[in-house]
Amino acid sequence: MSDETHGDLPRAVADAIDAANAHDTERFLDAFAPDGSVDDWGRVFTGREAVRGWSDSEFIGVDVSLSDLRVTAADGGAAVTALVGGRGFNGPSTFTFAVGDAGVERMTITG
Repeated sequence: MSDETHGDLPRAVADAIDAANAHDTERFLDAFAPDGSVDDWGRVFTGREAVRGWSDSEFIGVDVSLSDLRVTAADGGAAVTALVGGRGFNGPSTFTFAVGDAGVERMTITG
């Protein structure tokens, strides 16, 4: 995996990561397309309110932090490996983002 800078990310992806680290739920949700989704290890949350519910209980709501970012280009977006911290899951994860004109269409979380 390459060690590109945060600036190499598609704008919507950078916005989502910055918002997560700032614990700004509204800004995080604004990075997504209206029908965008989160796939958290096979559990899929689609649409703003479903993503908000997931984030409130498992992501921003548990003070997530994403550090040591490693970025690679992915078809239609980017894959970001990060060290996840906070009061929930802690450890490395890969976030694969599919991005369209309206923002993040899908954020898939795997190990």
